[in-house]
Amino acid sequence: MSTATDLKAFTPQDYKADIHNDWCPGCGDFGILSAIQMSLAKLQIPPYRTAVVSGIGCSGKTPHYMNTYAFHTLHGRVMPSVTGLKLANHELTVIGVGGDGDGYGIGAGHFVSGGRRNLDITYIVFNNDVYALTKGQASPTIGKGQKTKSMSDESIMEPINPVLLGLACGYTFVARGYALDTKYLVELITQGIRHRGTALIDVLQTCPTYNDLHSKSWYAEQVEGQPRLYKLEDTGYDPLVHDPADPAEVTQKKAQALLRSQDPSGRIALGVYYKLEVPTYEDFLKEKIPALESKPLVDLDIYHRDITPNLQKLM
Repeated sequence: MSTATDLKAFTPQDYKADIHNDWCPGCGDFGILSAIQMSLAKLQIPPYRTAVVSGIGCSGKTPHYMNTYAFHTLHGRVMPSVTGLKLANHELTVIGVGGDGDGYGIGAGHFVSGGRRNLDITYIVFNNDVYALTKGQASPTIGKGQKTKSMSDESIMEPINPVLLGLACGYTFVARGYALDTKYLVELITQGIRHRGTALIDVLQTCPTYNDLHSKSWYAEQVEGQPRLYKLEDTGYDPLVHDPADPAEVTQKKAQALLRSQDPSGRIALGVYYKLEVPTYEDFLKEKIPALESKPLVDLDIYHRDITPNLQKLM
């Protein structure tokens, strides 16, 4: 994660691009965008030390509204794009953003590989159960048998559990937020950026245009006399693996996170599910290429010297 060295104190406004935002009124994307900008201001990371990368979908417009380095890449290609950026310049704070269809659907293969590498990046998934930009088809996260107003038929497949998927793929920080609780989402994104490793933040997001099932009022409902949404830390839950070298504890923490992500009562837990502090992919590269300790790859003079010894070390 990059840190500010300037005397200037950055505010959320410093991360906002002067571009008209044309998301639908009431869309949860607004809350996620604001949370990202507020998190960067809280961490005082300079805009010119930040890169935001998106895939295709409504969430794909997020970089357009950011006054940072911004990349609107291909459908499902967020993870390979943030990987390339981080490897080229590990001093950048790199944030990937994309929808549930983009990340868990067409980009699922890259999602798996991204978790295994454990680069120091943050991936924020806008999860609204539908492909909103293409008129509301079912995404991988909508439940079997469910049918939104934009779907012609009920979903016939089992839904993906993003928390379980992230745990299985090796993400070392797995959290879930809610787009309309911006204050709490800021805290989760801030923790995710601070975390040294690949952080996944699955954000439940309202889509008032196409998803009439999981609306603002649905998330605000009571379930068995208790709020549908609750915070893990309010239950005394501890997501941190205190001894990363202990396979039993790692397995136990993952099992606890899995159980919390599948509450049979229908309640939904927000917060950090799992956190593991281990060496990152960049740490591995610095062992193989010591020059990366002093400067990022983009600043190394690789065009005027023989890099064969470095490549041999990686083989």
